[in-house]
Amino acid sequence: MSSFEKWLLWSATAAVAATGILLGWMKYFVRSSDPYAVVHHPLQPLVLKAHVLSAPFLVFAAGVVYTRHVVRLWRTGRPAGRRSGIAILATLGPMVLSGYAIQTFTSDTWVFRAAITHIAASLLYLVGLGIHRAGAKARARRDPVADPDS
Repeated sequence: MSSFEKWLLWSATAAVAATGILLGWMKYFVRSSDPYAVVHHPLQPLVLKAHVLSAPFLVFAAGVVYTRHVVRLWRTGRPAGRRSGIAILATLGPMVLSGYAIQTFTSDTWVFRAAITHIAASLLYLVGLGIHRAGAKARARRDPVADPDS
């Protein structure tokens, strides 16, 4: 992966994760003093917009990494990092689709189901990405000549 691809993936992931975690905290853990409030924190609408607007950058970054990193390494048959890479790929579909579903469903039951799916898939994506990166760094320490992202 090029430096730009790494930067794109990690910065998009950081933006989406930070806004998602902050939004989850505001939505599920902050309570307004007004019992009729739809928004629990004054910055909640802004954080939601930041989350929704940063998500396409993560989808784009995942597509770039898939075509330039995943496909290339899959073709070479290199087993290192394959399990965590597959775990990341397996979480991307549910994460993205449930994120869009939250915005389009009108039934509270289906919005709740999509939100649970979205939160679970997103947390699994973050864990998988962290494990994948830690494995790459460990391989680079064992073999400093090898490119950890090749």
